[in-house]
This record gives sequence, C-alpha cells and structure tokens, in this order.
Amino acid sequence: MKVLNIGKALMKTMTIALSVVLVSLMSVTTVQAGTLAGVTMADQATVGDKSLVLNGMGVRTATMMKVKVYVIGLYLKSKTSNANEIITSNRTKRIEMHFVRDVSAKDLKKGWSEGFKNNAGDLVSIQSEIAKFNSSMRDMKEGDRLVIDFDKSHVVVSINDEIIKTIGGATFQRAVMRIWLGPKPPNKELKAGILGN
Repeated sequence: MKVLNIGKALMKTMTIALSVVLVSLMSVTTVQAGTLAGVTMADQATVGDKSLVLNGMGVRTATMMKVKVYVIGLYLKSKTSNANEIITSNRTKRIEMHFVRDVSAKDLKKGWSEGFKNNAGDLVSIQSEIAKFNSSMRDMKEGDRLVIDFDKSHVVVSINDEIIKTIGGATFQRAVMRIWLGPKPPNKELKAGILGN
C-alpha cells in the first residue's frame, strides 16, 4: 500500500514538473517570436474586425552606413512564406515599423520612392496615390511607430496610433507591399525575416 502511495506521489510530482517545463518553453518561444533587435511586437494584431498573426520580423538597415533604421513586422490572417501570395491577396494585412533611430520625413519619402521604382513596375497609374502616401510621412523619432494597414482596397497610414491618411486602390496596395516583398527589397534579410524564414 505504501509503495502504491509513493508511486502516485512520484507521478504527481513528475507531472507538475513537466507542466512547469512546458509552460516555460512556451513562454520563451512566444517572446522570441516577437522580439528582434531589442524591439518586441505582439504575436497578434486586430485590424477592423480581423484578427491577424505575426508572420515574421525583419530589420531595415541603411545600405551605406550599415545602421539599423527600423524593425518591421508583417501581420497576416494566416502565416505564409509565399511573397507573391501576400502581395496579391486582398485579405487584411498589417505592416508595423518600430524606429530604432531618428529618420526625417525627407529620407522616408526618398526610401519609399526608391522602393516603388525598384519593385512596383508601372507607376504611371498610381502617381496620385504615391504622392498622397509620401505626404503622410512625418519626421520619425527613435521609438516612434509607423503602421500601414491593408483593409479591402485601402491603405491606412497611422503614426503612433493616430490615423494620418487613407489611400484607395488595390493596385496601390500591391505596390506598397512590393516595397518589402518585391525582387529588390531594402535588404534581403528584411524580406526573409518578414516571410518567417
């Protein structure tokens, strides 16, 4: 009888210990999934009435100086590493950027213009939308957050939780997403990171 009781107590202790280990491992995985270069992003985001998951994170580095500019996260309805599927999908998406250094509005506009030129193809039909997008930019300080939501056929630009501008057009949506997921992203590691690779 004593042997049985000791066995039960031992099993109970082992079960509790295993549960603690599993919970600890899950916590570590969660933190690692949303942390990069000192920036932590939530594993989930809500855009309108849609719940999205963090697909991946990357770091934008300045080509000439090799300094970190922002950490970027891509949120999708469900995870995928297929860039073309993400670009062409009309499902709700979010790009979230946390700046790790000060960047002027002028430099942001220059970066977006290069991104459009390198990845979007024919820009003639979206010149007006690009102009609106660039006009929504502000001088960003270290710690600021720039969010671009893709909802139905609109792009919504927010800075530090304040909506700055809403820009329509499915063609423009795809062009914006191509900045980071097109053939010539700002840096290859960024593209691989937000694709979850």
